[in-house]
Amino acid sequence: MSEAFIGEVRVFGGNFAPVNWHLCDGSLLPISQYEALFALIGTVYGGNGVNTFGIPDLRGRLPVGQGQGLGLTNRIIGQSFGSESVSLVTNQLPAHNHAFNATTDTAVAPSPANGVFATQTDGDKIYVAANGTNQPAVLAANSVVQTGGSQPHDNIMPSLGISYIICLNGIFPSRN
Repeated sequence: MSEAFIGEVRVFGGNFAPVNWHLCDGSLLPISQYEALFALIGTVYGGNGVNTFGIPDLRGRLPVGQGQGLGLTNRIIGQSFGSESVSLVTNQLPAHNHAFNATTDTAVAPSPANGVFATQTDGDKIYVAANGTNQPAVLAANSVVQTGGSQPHDNIMPSLGISYIICLNGIFPSRN
């Protein structure tokens, strides 16, 4: 690896951290051992700021640039956000309706091709051709009912688990 800046975070294909690096696992480190890193990140990622400070915890998380892009939410360094699953509620769905058409006309076909539900009088025939002159049927109030159970669904893009590491010892970065 090339000489790294203290506090630099890199993607690493191994399941361990090389010398002078630490996995970004949210560990609390002693300030006395890593004063330079503490000087750069402070307690942004945890710790008491007296004896310990935290490093970023990127286990199961994606890093996102801090700040506010045009038309985007402001993201503060060290802020965690997002959810692996979400439950949609009715007011989050676009307005729409589910038409359910039926007629009192006598059914003549067993399949719905260009048809509507009709009055069944013969075996498996439950449809009649929709022709605009069908006599509409009055349906019970519960003919079309709410469905779903507000159960959470996955909200995770295709991802790959990989290690993120942070440099503990290296070049102390200077400001421009």
